Amino acid sequence: MSLPPGYSVTGGTGNVCKLKKALYGLKQSPRAWFGRFTTAMKNFGYQQANTDHTLFIKHRAGKVTLLIIYVDDMIVTGDDTVEIEKLQKRLASEFEMKDLGSLKYFLGVEVTQSKHGLFLSQKKYVMDLLADIGMLDCKPADTPIVENHKLGVYVDQVPTNKERYQRLVGRFIYLSLTRPDIAYAVSVASQYMHSPNEDHMAAVMHILSYLKSAPGRGLLFKKNSHLNLEGYTDADYAGNITDRCSTSGYFTFDGGNLVTWRSKKQNVVSRSSAESEYRGIAQGVCEILWLRWLLAEIGFRPDAATKPYCDNQYTFEIANNPVQHDRTKHVEVDRHFIKEKLEHKLISIPFVSSSKQLADMLTHAVSKRRFEDSLDKLGITDIYAPT
Repeated sequence: MSLPPGYSVTGGTGNVCKLKKALYGLKQSPRAWFGRFTTAMKNFGYQQANTDHTLFIKHRAGKVTLLIIYVDDMIVTGDDTVEIEKLQKRLASEFEMKDLGSLKYFLGVEVTQSKHGLFLSQKKYVMDLLADIGMLDCKPADTPIVENHKLGVYVDQVPTNKERYQRLVGRFIYLSLTRPDIAYAVSVASQYMHSPNEDHMAAVMHILSYLKSAPGRGLLFKKNSHLNLEGYTDADYAGNITDRCSTSGYFTFDGGNLVTWRSKKQNVVSRSSAESEYRGIAQGVCEILWLRWLLAEIGFRPDAATKPYCDNQYTFEIANNPVQHDRTKHVEVDRHFIKEKLEHKLISIPFVSSSKQLADMLTHAVSKRRFEDSLDKLGITDIYAPT
């Protein structure tokens, strides 16, 4: 440790500094650490991505090297093996770090690499969760949430343990990083964190029973012959029985692999199914635009308009009609936003039948057959399941 500026060593080498406040644990420490790391990466010739400030990119001789960091855990990847070796040596000289080799485990996510592709799962996390709750021997469920559920806030509801409920839902939220199959169920359960009742707790227990049926389920990323970016958007009109807000959801695919998804209750009440669908499309388009910018920064700029598929005929006609009508004024902001992206040919909104709408499982509870069909199309599988 070096003395602060302005102090000089006197009386030999027995000088010490009295620590009045530790930096570690303060609110300023993450910012100070990340600022220090960012400065070092820029000195190494890397650029900080605008779409994700934790991502650092370096292009050299037609190749790319990527580093993404979370607190003090990082992943280094790319097709420039020479630059990757240089980066590891520079980081080791600048910071105290350890090279753990090929990516196998990152922030609770298990990574399995094979000739079939890259598989992400959280099997150990699921098994630890079931063991903590004491449900390792529970009866498995086929779907994460029952059909036609009537979850809501009622006057005569029987309250349940609030802290336990919040703790379980919080663990589900982290688990949904690799489990889009529970995204809708977790979205519903998280709406009642402030005042859960016994029905809400039963729904949480049902999610645990579903996890017991396939704890090793996760995402498989395959190497395909294209890098097309596309999405599926859907909305369930007035699905919430308490406040009649709609639920919207979207899936986005890059190169035929599922990369992002979301299931979220809309903030306002829609006056028509077309309005709720239009708000859902606007959220999906925002995600698609972010992915387009991210891919462009990495060096894979999409050369064609991205297609967010929609299964609402009326919404499809509004989006592809350049004329603004009186009946669309209540979604005027979203209408102009999507219209602008269509004119710039960043997106094109095709129609897809409801039977092929993958985002359906993000907006309401579906049947077992529909749910399993969607899992296959989304690339959600379980490599640990017995064949």
